[in-house]
Amino acid sequence: MSATNVLGNELEVCCTSPMTGFYRDGICNTGSGDMGAHVVCAQLTAEFLEFSRSRGNDLMTPNPLFKFPGLKPGDCWCLCALRWKEAFDAGVAPLVRLKSTHVLALEYVTLEELKAHALDA
Repeated sequence: MSATNVLGNELEVCCTSPMTGFYRDGICNTGSGDMGAHVVCAQLTAEFLEFSRSRGNDLMTPNPLFKFPGLKPGDCWCLCALRWKEAFDAGVAPLVRLKSTHVLALEYVTLEELKAHALDA
């Protein structure tokens, strides 16, 4: 069974280079082990990356132990829905791909908030 995006259609690939997703399959899918709900497909900015690091989540530094390449502005990544909402409230939310953002994101943010930051509105 395929997952659904915030627009009510089949969830599309977010990014495969770098390989993203809780399951590292390029898709912002989620499951019982995903405590952070990594369901928002976002195109990262320097401002957001610095914001995330200031909140204790350094997405820029590679971590070979977890096969994590480190991210840079312009990369797309499946973000934790609460982190995206926190960035939204702080005025630094990155743009999102609605077609690649899991419907579960709507438990944390509104569709209107996501659409206001959509790459694919």
